[in-house]
Amino acid sequence: MVDTYIVPWAIRLVMALVIFVFGRIVVRMICGLVRKMMTKGDVDSILSDFLITILRSLLLLVVVIAALNQLGVDTTSMIALVGAAGLAVGLALQGTLSNFAAGVMLILFRPFEDGDFVEAAGVSG
Repeated sequence: MVDTYIVPWAIRLVMALVIFVFGRIVVRMICGLVRKMMTKGDVDSILSDFLITILRSLLLLVVVIAALNQLGVDTTSMIALVGAAGLAVGLALQGTLSNFAAGVMLILFRPFEDGDFVEAAGVSG
């Protein structure tokens, strides 16, 4: 029984832990590189932090799914669920996300500077 069930399961568990730990290290390195590139590119710190948080979350999700797959868990339904949830959230927040994207574009391209005279929606200043 030990040779049949416990040893193969223990090997899969150790491999899943290795994947998880190594994956977290790689995610930390990737996020650090992206942060350095954004700092050199003079990207606004708020936008940089937001994008790195999203990147870290998505990469950690991939690492967790890979570790669960190593344990023998069927991850295809999880991937489909994450995709469907992303689609549902995207459709539900369509207007809000377009406004958010417009704000990100304003932060990136900075069409206005301090001291510029701007008129928008009947308000000027």
